[in-house]
Amino acid sequence: KDITTLLKNPQALQETIDRLNTYATEQEVDVIVGVESRGFILGMPMAYHLGYGFVPVRKPDKLPAEKISESYDLEYGSATLEMHLNAISPGQKIVIVDDLLATGGTVKATADLCRKQGADILGCAFLVELSFLNGRQVLGDTPVFCPLQVDGE
Repeated sequence: KDITTLLKNPQALQETIDRLNTYATEQEVDVIVGVESRGFILGMPMAYHLGYGFVPVRKPDKLPAEKISESYDLEYGSATLEMHLNAISPGQKIVIVDDLLATGGTVKATADLCRKQGADILGCAFLVELSFLNGRQVLGDTPVFCPLQVDGE
């Protein structure tokens, strides 16, 4: 699923960020955590507009300082994500942001990284959810906000 047509439309982009911001504000968040790379596109304007901090979660060997990592399974192999060590202080309230919730593996790995640092995960926010892939189940009781659901392929 491609969000670039939405991103180039100023009104659609503003509406998207506004909806995500409303969700984050209701959660009383301290930090937005964005997953590479489209989570950066959505999460950075959120953090800026709301006056929150922003923490990037990246693919291996992209972050310059000491980091922690989490590996997870994909349909055909595995992947790893990294976050700077001490990027989140214990007890900080966070929302994880990405463009798409599919099988949930990427966001679960991100949540696990955040929990390793003592974060209080208040929820996850996505633009699109492929609900037929059951990604919400992987997140357990972590709340999910997603304004667009796709029920079939």
